Amino acid sequence: MRTLLAALVLSTAALPAVADSVTGTVAAYDRFDNVLVLADRTIWSLETLAEVPEGLSAGKEVTISYTSNADNGWQKINAIEVKG
Repeated sequence: MRTLLAALVLSTAALPAVADSVTGTVAAYDRFDNVLVLADRTIWSLETLAEVPEGLSAGKEVTISYTSNADNGWQKINAIEVKG
């Protein structure tokens, strides 16, 4: 039984990070604090983003590609695409 429990714990710890994306409308962008707020009131810290795209402003539709950290939320923003 202990072997089965240990195998379960180890397999759960070895889960890879998963890439994901979300699309929304920008409600606010604070370039000094590097924070993006979408219309659905989700707050994204852009500190892990290598380069913030040109034209990022309120009212723009964006797609945020990020690396998910399983059930612990997001780990890293990989890119932001500004549409339109």
